[in-house]
This record gives sequence, structure tokens and C-alpha cells, in this order.
Amino acid sequence: MDFNDSPEEAAYRENARAWLAENAAAHRAEHGEPKQTTPEHMAAAKAWQARKAAAAYACITWPAAVGGGGGTPIQSVIFGQEEAKAGVSYGYFTIGLGMCVPTVMAFADEATKQRFVSPAVKGEEIWCQLFSEPAGGSDVAALRTRAVRDGDDWVINGQKVWTTGAHYCDYGIVLVRTDPDAPKHKGLTMFWIDMRDPAVECRPIHQMSGGREFNEVYFTDLRVKDSQRLGAVGEGWKVALVTLMNERLAVGGSAGPDYRQVMELARGLSGANGPALKDAAFREKLADWYVNSQGLKFTRFRTMTALSRGQTPGPESSIGKIIAANQLQDLANTAVEAQGEYGILTDPSLAPMEAAFQQSLMWAPGLRIAGGTDEILKNIIAERVLGLPGDVRVDKDVAFKDMPTGR
Repeated sequence: MDFNDSPEEAAYRENARAWLAENAAAHRAEHGEPKQTTPEHMAAAKAWQARKAAAAYACITWPAAVGGGGGTPIQSVIFGQEEAKAGVSYGYFTIGLGMCVPTVMAFADEATKQRFVSPAVKGEEIWCQLFSEPAGGSDVAALRTRAVRDGDDWVINGQKVWTTGAHYCDYGIVLVRTDPDAPKHKGLTMFWIDMRDPAVECRPIHQMSGGREFNEVYFTDLRVKDSQRLGAVGEGWKVALVTLMNERLAVGGSAGPDYRQVMELARGLSGANGPALKDAAFREKLADWYVNSQGLKFTRFRTMTALSRGQTPGPESSIGKIIAANQLQDLANTAVEAQGEYGILTDPSLAPMEAAFQQSLMWAPGLRIAGGTDEILKNIIAERVLGLPGDVRVDKDVAFKDMPTGR
């Protein structure tokens, strides 16, 4: 494992850092610091994405022919690190460019790729992923949204839930059931859809954090052409695995307050037993968080080293996601409790540390679900990394229509 940049990587980092210093300042001068969820924030995000695309810093590993940078995975990692330091990252494009459009690139026909890839890279169009359903829980393959063939078209009816950004997205990829006579993993097909179609209804979900990031999405006789199909009929699960692998890598990199912010907060807090930093139980938690954070850091370094050598990373994203999501929840809960009566404040202008821990406390449980629950990821690690026996799956060869529904 090599923690240092090679000479070529160091030169790329310096160029990226210089470009970001100049262009981030210009971007802020043009757009200011608009509040999130406002039209101005979306406009600023699209402008920044277009600026990156023009300089070949958007989708760095994608071919230049589709608007990418034609670069290497380690260059993408380096730019991401420097962009985060510059404070100009936007989240609107993560799902589309990290999960949906790569699926389109892998499975769509040439005309579809020509139509959609370049506009997405430039930030002109935003995509969402429509997988989860109310009755399926973490079992994506248990979905019940149906697509029925009608000549050269398919007609989709059903419901999805927890769809991030559906209310502002232009297009999406949707996994549906096309053959109820086949076992649940074998009767699925994937399509791309127009989210602005009148047959698509988005209902934002009011979150306890105050945001409305997720959605319920309803399809009522949504008609799509067979040319919108991604992959073969009945092979949707294989297509979905490509999307899910990208999702877990993206979610595994989620950020939030860490032990450093907790220590900073604790310096000004006192409990029944005196200063928080003198409390033995609190100090023990700090030590655990520090050890975990170092493990996560070196695991990321291992991934970066593999990318730098042109290798494919191993299961680090699954391991990292389990540790990071659980630690963020524990850390935020402890920090909020340590604030006593001030822990109930969620207004950034009033709460300690601008309510960073309150926001994390309300957001962290979702990270343990998004991109695969803790239980699913532990199964993946047990079966595919440690070689342990697989879970008993009694429905593996049962036709979906014959599966009990619990009603």
C-alpha cells in the first residue's frame, strides 16, 4: 500500500487544485451561496457541473467522446478530494452520474446513449433510480410494479418509494416485473423513463430533518417504448446489480461530523461529573471512534492504491459503509445527548456547531438502509468474501405469483 501520490498524480493534484481555486471563486462571485432546495441552488449546481464538464473535470473516467475527461480512476478520486476541500460539491448529480447513466451506457442502444449521456455530464438533465417499493423492504427483487407488453410498447402500473430527487429529476431508470410466472429474480426488466410524463406522479416525503429529499412515485398506465428497455426482457436483475454496485460504492463514501468535531464540542460541555472530556465513558467512545476512523481511512487508501494501479477494488465499499453509517449514528446520538437541553435545538443559527450533530442524528439511520441495509451487506461480506454458507432462500425457485403475500 502506497499512501503517497506518484509524480504524475501529484502533478494532476496540483493542476486540479489550481483550477478549483480560480473557478470556485468565480463560481461564488456569479452565484453566491444560495440556500439548498431553492431554484437558485439548483441553477448554481448546474452551472458548476457545466463548468467542470467544459474543463474535462466532470465524469473524469468516462470517454471524452461522451463529454467525460478520458482520465483514470485515481484522477477521479484526487479531483473529488480537492473539490470537497474547495467546498463546491453539489449532490444533485450523484445518483444520475454515479448509478443511472453508467447503467444506460452499459445496456442502452447507441441512439439512447448519444441522446442522454452528454447532457447528463454537462448537468443539463438529472436522473433518479426507481427500485425500492413499500412491500419489498430491503428485498429489491420482491417488487410488484408491473409492466405489460402492448404491441411495441409496455404499460407500467405500480408504486416506488424512497426515490431520491424524483421531484426534480428529468429521467429515471425503473425496475419492474414483466413475468410473474418466473421466480422473483428472473422475471424483472429495466427501462428508462421520462419523469415529466403525466402518468408519473411524485409525492415528496416530509422527513424528520425538515427536508423533502425522498419521494413516493406512482405509475398509472405509463406507456414506454420497447426501445427504452435496458438489457434483455427478464434480465433486469443482472442490469440492476450494475446499478447497485455503483450505489454501494457511492453511499459508502458518505460524510458527516467525526471524532474531531465531537472533541471540539466537548471542550465546552460539562455534565454531572464535570467536563465532558474528563468523563471516562465519553473518552472511551472517543477512542473507539478514532480507531474506527483510522481503519476507514486506511481502507480508503487501500482502494485508492488499487485504483492507482489500475486494479478493481475489493469489498472495501461494503465494509466501509457498515462501519461509517453505524459510527455516524452513534457519534451524533452521543453528541446530541451531551448537549443536554440544547440538544433539542435544530436551528443552525442557535444550536451548537450549527446543528451539525442534530442533522446527522436524523440522517444517519437512513444511511444504514440506503445502498443496502447492514444485514444485506453483512451477508455479502460473509458469503462472497469469507466464503461462508449462504442464507437459506426457500423462494429461490418459486414463481413470483405463487409466493405468499402475508394477506
